[in-house]
Amino acid sequence: MILVRQEIGDVLRDFRLQKGRTLRQVASKASVALGYLSEVERGQKEASSEILASVAEALDVPISTIMREVGDRISVLEGLSTFPDVVPDDLVASVGPELSLH
Repeated sequence: MILVRQEIGDVLRDFRLQKGRTLRQVASKASVALGYLSEVERGQKEASSEILASVAEALDVPISTIMREVGDRISVLEGLSTFPDVVPDDLVASVGPELSLH
C-alpha cells in the first residue's frame, strides 16, 4: 500500500537536505513544532495543507513543485513508466479551456 504521507515526508526531507537546512531551521521558519515536522518527514503524521504551505515557504519551494514531486514518486510506485506533463483533454473539457497547458 502506498502511503501518501510517507511520500510527502520523503519529498519534504529531500528538499530540506538539498537546501542544506536543518530540521530546526525549517521548523522555526515555518512556525511548526520541531517534533511534529520530524514526524511529518518520517511519514508518521499527516500535515494539513496549511502546514505544507508553511514548510514549502520556509524551504523557498513552491508547494506545486512539492506536490508534483510527490505525484511523480507515487506514479513510479504504481508502476507507471511515464506520467503526463499536461492536463488530460477529457479533464480540460470538463473544467474549461482556461486550464489547458497545450
